[in-house]
Amino acid sequence: MITFSFLTHPAPDQITRIIELYRQAGWWAEKSDNPELVRRIITGSHCFLTVSDKKGIIGMGRAISDGVSDAYIQDVTVGKACQGRNIGSNIIQKLIERLEEDGLKWIGLIAENGSQNFYQKLGFKKMPNSVPMLNLIP
Repeated sequence: MITFSFLTHPAPDQITRIIELYRQAGWWAEKSDNPELVRRIITGSHCFLTVSDKKGIIGMGRAISDGVSDAYIQDVTVGKACQGRNIGSNIIQKLIERLEEDGLKWIGLIAENGSQNFYQKLGFKKMPNSVPMLNLIP
């Protein structure tokens, strides 16, 4: 059985699994083992959704927001062994439902290369005249 839960105060074992998901997705290197950073990511997010089965957390996604007008979905991933079961789509749908319940109507995200079709099937569209940009501070 799969359960979806909004996480606000992560336990150490949950943090460990979330770090593993970040690594599996290719977003964090092996040296990115910082449980305090993960705790702060979770508590600082507008909402942080986890997906669990009997073995523990198998997927996640979160939204960041000012809580008034805009929200951005990010860090949506499902463990490789559990992909292809519509879990990712359900994560997006549940995040959108939560954001709408909280009064947020403008919901954006940046789709990684190759994931545009996934998000388009869930109602997202390319933003005309927009280019995602990034400033990494060393």
